[in-house]
Amino acid sequence: MRPGHVALVLLVILVWGVNFAIIKVGLAGVPPLLLGALRFLLAAFPALLFVRPPKLPLRLYLAFGLTMSVGQFAFLFSAIHVGMPSGLASLVLQSQSFFTLLLTVLWLREKWQANQLAGLALAAAGLVLIGSAHGATMPLNGFLLTIAAAAMWACGNIVSRAVGRHGPINQVAFVVWASLVPPLPLLLLSWLIEGPAAIASALQHFSLQSFAAVAYIAWASTLFGYAVWNFLMSRYAVNRIAPFTLLVPLVGLTTGRLAFGEELQAVHLIGGALLMVGLIVNLFGAPLLARLRLKT
Repeated sequence: MRPGHVALVLLVILVWGVNFAIIKVGLAGVPPLLLGALRFLLAAFPALLFVRPPKLPLRLYLAFGLTMSVGQFAFLFSAIHVGMPSGLASLVLQSQSFFTLLLTVLWLREKWQANQLAGLALAAAGLVLIGSAHGATMPLNGFLLTIAAAAMWACGNIVSRAVGRHGPINQVAFVVWASLVPPLPLLLLSWLIEGPAAIASALQHFSLQSFAAVAYIAWASTLFGYAVWNFLMSRYAVNRIAPFTLLVPLVGLTTGRLAFGEELQAVHLIGGALLMVGLIVNLFGAPLLARLRLKT
């Protein structure tokens, strides 16, 4: 990779890793479901004035918006709101890779590979360890909500596969126009769950800090992140770019520690290590097995 492109991908990883701490900052003044609605409103406007919607069936926009956006971020924002450490959330959310693997086998009838089974087993053991250490520093409901967010991300990945069958499209434009789907469902959920009084209070006392958090999540993490990521994915093989996402939890954990003094128990670290090793086995296990077979 060119040095400039390496710098770009590392910048995106930094933006995505810090994003979890920014979510926590935003939640200090805005309820989670309302924060999600504002995030997608800002991601859609004014960007949709400058990009045309890709020619795709409406059902794909709706499916992507309801899974990748409403489902994932309603659960993730709620998890951090109820006390899930932002750094640990960045780590546990990576389990989406294994939920995606399960869905491709169950839904798309793809076959297991040996490295995928090994990676899944390691990741499952890691998640069990992390979940077993729930308490004051990591509430169980926060952990379960993060797992639900990862599962919804995986559902969104399946929708993305369906989008890919329609040929090359402007992915950033798709994300922008799909961002029109989440605001109304999230606002409705906010009205029903968080209540009109909480919405009115948050909007009445909406601070510069809250706006900065929403702007970062919408513009830096979503629009800038997707634009650069898709630019690089269009120029390099997936296996050259995808492994960089393993650095996101490292940034997230470091940011959570520095910004909020988030401390993890030893069992969290061991579980996180197992989860990351599972991801590495899933990503790199197949080529390593192929090389071993050639040598034998």
